Amino acid sequence: MIDKLLQDIKISSDDSGSATRLKEMVAVLRKHDVVRGVTPEKLRFILEDLGPTFVKLGQVMSMRPDFLPNEYCEELMKLQTEVTPLPFSTILEVVEKEYDCHWNKVFASIDEKVLGSASIAQVHAAVLKTGEKVVVKVQRPGIYGVMSKDIILLKRAAGIIKVLSRSQDVVDFNMVLDEMWTIAKQEMDFLIEADHIDEFRHLNRDVDTVSCPEVYRHLTTAHILVMEYIEGIPIDDFDSIRAKGYDVNALGRKLGENYVKQIIEDGYFHADPHPGNIWIRNGRIVWLDLGMMGRLSNRDRTAIRKAVFALAHHDTFEMKTAVLSLGIPQGRINHTALYQDIDALMAQYSSLDFSQLQMGRLTHQIMNILRVHHIACPQGLSMFARGVLTVEGVMRLCCPKVSFVEIFARSLSLDFKRNFHWKEEIEKAKREGYLLLRKSMQLPEQISDIIKMTMSGQTKVNLDVTGSEEPLRQLDMMINKIILTVICAALLLGSSTICTTNMTPKVMEIPLLGFFGYLAALILSLRLIWDINKKKWK
Repeated sequence: MIDKLLQDIKISSDDSGSATRLKEMVAVLRKHDVVRGVTPEKLRFILEDLGPTFVKLGQVMSMRPDFLPNEYCEELMKLQTEVTPLPFSTILEVVEKEYDCHWNKVFASIDEKVLGSASIAQVHAAVLKTGEKVVVKVQRPGIYGVMSKDIILLKRAAGIIKVLSRSQDVVDFNMVLDEMWTIAKQEMDFLIEADHIDEFRHLNRDVDTVSCPEVYRHLTTAHILVMEYIEGIPIDDFDSIRAKGYDVNALGRKLGENYVKQIIEDGYFHADPHPGNIWIRNGRIVWLDLGMMGRLSNRDRTAIRKAVFALAHHDTFEMKTAVLSLGIPQGRINHTALYQDIDALMAQYSSLDFSQLQMGRLTHQIMNILRVHHIACPQGLSMFARGVLTVEGVMRLCCPKVSFVEIFARSLSLDFKRNFHWKEEIEKAKREGYLLLRKSMQLPEQISDIIKMTMSGQTKVNLDVTGSEEPLRQLDMMINKIILTVICAALLLGSSTICTTNMTPKVMEIPLLGFFGYLAALILSLRLIWDINKKKWK
């Protein structure tokens, strides 16, 4: 099956590079024996072996519980970004090509030792001619071409899978590919990452406990990013943190408070907050690697606030409203079934201590409900789910007694108090009271109009019965089968009548028109038999 699928893709590929890449893919799939099934761990190994495009795809898919089951999402979050470093000579070639001069015209020295080597870029420590210690992030040469070629092949595969599949509920894999490619292109343009860093610093300029590296703009290009060198301690290096005399619980609380601020106040948050991207320097939290940032609109943030308050007060109806606000319906919604699913979700947390709630897990459960009811999930929400899940994991490691969800709820309460102004609320109540009075005065006139229209036969009532879609669909299919049966009978009778004549030309002593009638009747009959027995064969 895999060979057939890849052969179909290969037929549509007209360059030798694509053919070579396809052979590499087949070799990896055979190595992991995918015909025997794919477990979450096996899928992670396959993506790692397939290369940077697939690693990035796996990272994006780990943020989409509306696309994959939770166990797969959790496993894909472990994807290794560390890859074999490039030769130092290659790094120097890229630097000199970007600056159009010898590297020692810009840097006093560049450390040959690699600080980090990921699928898109490689990082080295360096010293400027002015003596400042910096970090140089250099993009791997040719990575854009490699990833774009893989994306084309994946899109072709997605198109073939969609054609071969008979299911109407297939997740739009092209949408996931587009999202991954958008994120990858942002990460491959270091000028965008520099903009992210500047925006993050501006939004957190009044927060004394948080910082991020300074960017050397005059040395930064699309393929090279030069930043301040951070001499600190990763947040998960607890021994070093305690040796410095830092309070781990206090640091964890600062981390939670700042991440909530990023989500609720700024709507602009770090989308990959794993421990390697969170360092401690002089008692302050330093956020690193701001290439992948998430955004939440005011509408999304309002819906998240509603969801947290609804959960705190066990209000199923309010939670349903929040869930509907978080996504975009892709068709008709069965509101009864949606309410029942949300009520079942709320029941899981009815006896749970609020401090023990895991915000990331709750978000993933909500996204699963969105998937089941065919409600599209915005990219910002999927990034939010991954970010919160990761931050909660970090906080459970460094300060298990500090509850992220309590910080979240307290922040919402403070946000409400901070934005509450009694004069504005009184003015708002006056306006709403005036509008209510005006509408109430119009009510008798509107009732009178309805009665007049009803008595004259002009009233129209649109009735939408929830849950009626499936019976109506079955009725429509039954009518279609009856129509096919009538057409088959008419073709047989008509063809038989034609056979009694001497009409020419003939095929096997049967008039040609009658022959085509019998043939059409046979084809329609076979289709009818197939449709009738299809459900029994499944």
